[in-house]
Amino acid sequence: MPTFSQAHVGRCLQRAANGSNTTGCGEAFQDLARYLFGRIPGVEPCEDNVRNAFGTEEIDVPFWNTQLPTGLYFLPNLFPVECKYWDRPVGSKEVAYFGTILRHRGCDCGIILALKGIAGTVKPLTAAYYEVTLALAQGQRILILDESDIKSLTSTRRLVLLLKRKYSDLILYAANRE
Repeated sequence: MPTFSQAHVGRCLQRAANGSNTTGCGEAFQDLARYLFGRIPGVEPCEDNVRNAFGTEEIDVPFWNTQLPTGLYFLPNLFPVECKYWDRPVGSKEVAYFGTILRHRGCDCGIILALKGIAGTVKPLTAAYYEVTLALAQGQRILILDESDIKSLTSTRRLVLLLKRKYSDLILYAANRE
């Protein structure tokens, strides 16, 4: 399976860190998402920043997934990735809203790429982790990838295995284990 260029990952993170405004930071983080997921066999990014017909909801980077056996065969054909390059964990309000966006779009799975993770704790379930569990009860699976996850990636195989573990943990434990 393809490897990730740590230099490229570092450049994307550096561009995000040095962005002159939130738009620039977000675009660099979206570039990183397109790079990481787009290298997985059978996965390709769709149009960025897709708004619904009413202009009320936006998906940062949706991906088409042909569900190849060497790729993300366990995820749906279309899955959105929300990119949050924030200097703090993403709060429960934003996680709940992402779950709502998934429901409104008929999606049962989405990924939040959040530099500092999400707020709260797994044991006991609090804040944003609680919202992940509520979304699960309503049929949406929200997977969370943070900075340590990103920095641990050396190949698409590692990313597939990481997502598979997070997906399994979410279903089996009703939360991503920490």
